[in-house]
Amino acid sequence: MIPVAEARERIASAFRPTGSETIAIGEAAGRVLAEDARARLGQPPAPVSSMDGYAVRAADAAHIPATLRVIGSSPAGHPFAGNVGSGEAVRIFTGGVVPEGADSIVIQEDTDSSGDTVIVKEAAKHGRHIRVAGLDFKSGEVLASSRKRLTPRDLSLLAAGDLAHVSVRRKPRIAFVATGDELSRPGDARKDGGIVASSGYGLGAMIARWGGEPVDLGILPDTAEAVASIPTLAKNADLIVTLGGASVGDHDLIQRALGPEGFTLDFWKIAMRPGKPLIFGSLRGTPLLGLPGNPVSTLVCALLFLKPAIAALLGTAFEEHLLAAKLETPLAANDKRQDYIRARTNVADGILAVRPFTVQDSSMLSILAEADCLIVRSPHAPEAKAGDMVQVLMLED
Repeated sequence: MIPVAEARERIASAFRPTGSETIAIGEAAGRVLAEDARARLGQPPAPVSSMDGYAVRAADAAHIPATLRVIGSSPAGHPFAGNVGSGEAVRIFTGGVVPEGADSIVIQEDTDSSGDTVIVKEAAKHGRHIRVAGLDFKSGEVLASSRKRLTPRDLSLLAAGDLAHVSVRRKPRIAFVATGDELSRPGDARKDGGIVASSGYGLGAMIARWGGEPVDLGILPDTAEAVASIPTLAKNADLIVTLGGASVGDHDLIQRALGPEGFTLDFWKIAMRPGKPLIFGSLRGTPLLGLPGNPVSTLVCALLFLKPAIAALLGTAFEEHLLAAKLETPLAANDKRQDYIRARTNVADGILAVRPFTVQDSSMLSILAEADCLIVRSPHAPEAKAGDMVQVLMLED
């Protein structure tokens, strides 16, 4: 058995980023940039007023009261075409372009107006209430760097920079297939002793959330002929994921069925709980990740190994964010496997606390659904007492 960290490194190193495609920014939320996104237009593109009032020359209103002649107006979207000369002012509104010659804005509350005359009652100062051109960003400036996963805030920023399209990484195609004579789809008729296939639904949602394109290949029976069809079924995938068939006997089936089809094994079995019987290798040049069929093991292993694989395919850095939490109940000493214990956090006296579930059977999806974190216990960790600090891996970003 190999350590979790080594398995993750070997898996991630097998991938290179996918190619790029150009898409509209309205469709780019959650996508990863393939190149820097640079502004085509500065923001604001011209000096604009941040207040309603009058655009003036500061020198003309330095001593108050000052009487100025109003020669026009500059509402947002309708700039004044002329210049502001000595003794002149232009009525301006928030977002309006500051006309040539003006270098200050006097807010309307500090003025009295009558017809084409305005009396300034508060001394003007150079640059007051003016947003200079490029205050937010300038044309050509990098608004979002390559490898960044775009947020809704980024989309507004890119739109302000006059970017209608961006170059992003193509979504990695992650093909997954369940194996097992006992499996059936939810709502379908079940065989005697059969169970409902559940892991794929959570797995597909995880793939989509992490930036991949889930491709559900369905359920295959436990026969060499069926397993041998996987290369054909997944011929356009960037990664093939099998669910089940990772135990000792089933592993022999995968070797026997996929070996002649071009499968080569990198490693099998990881020193962890749950999820020890995990397979990783290559099938005709496409990486293959064999997850345990047990639903809890499937989803925990996906979090630990599939998520960094997708990150590598998108060219993004993967970091496992671990938090420190105070243990509320004791834990026994650990054995030689790294343990991932389902638990739930709460905040007590301003400190993050965590309580493990009493039952940790890897078949129990209800506990995984109720949990919000996994307590990470290193191999041979000593007994932990209530009040000790432990590391937790949150199940949601």
